[in-house]
Amino acid sequence: MWGMKHPFASLGLVATLAMGATTAHANNLCAGLPSYSLNPLIGGSPMDLCKLPARALLVVNTASQCGFTKQYGSLEKLHQRYKARGLQVVGIPANDFGGQEPLKNADIGAFCQINYGVTFPVAEKLTVPIQADPLFTRLIAASKEAPSWNFHKYLINRDATQVLSFGSATKPEDKELLKKIDEFLK
Repeated sequence: MWGMKHPFASLGLVATLAMGATTAHANNLCAGLPSYSLNPLIGGSPMDLCKLPARALLVVNTASQCGFTKQYGSLEKLHQRYKARGLQVVGIPANDFGGQEPLKNADIGAFCQINYGVTFPVAEKLTVPIQADPLFTRLIAASKEAPSWNFHKYLINRDATQVLSFGSATKPEDKELLKKIDEFLK
């Protein structure tokens, strides 16, 4: 299900990927797709989503000036709770909904770290409309649901046979989301 160029390349994930899943599992996420490289938000080498040692991936379109921005803190808690079991949370800032991500990449990174202690990967700001991005195009097609606002979440199992969509109002601690994460990590 992975294999685009650009969307996740902007995540600062490289330093936070000690998850314990094998590369073979990560490669299953990319079955039938070319690699999908992203640049970290703050420095570092490009990261290939298809080579992440994740057993499940939670992709979230983010924005720093949104009513849902406090979810950064809950996403960090989710990341800390599940990273050892193989969940990789990835944030992708975009300014598509309400112009609520006007910051530059370095400022977004500082905002996330200072205000929410974010250690999960956050990519460089997406500069094309979300619906036009190759990664989101695949996520939308697989889940049959496009983001309608910031902090929309896509949960993908290890072989990308399931891509679940959770709207912006679904909090990272939502019982149904946690249930699906647990299922995907078994």
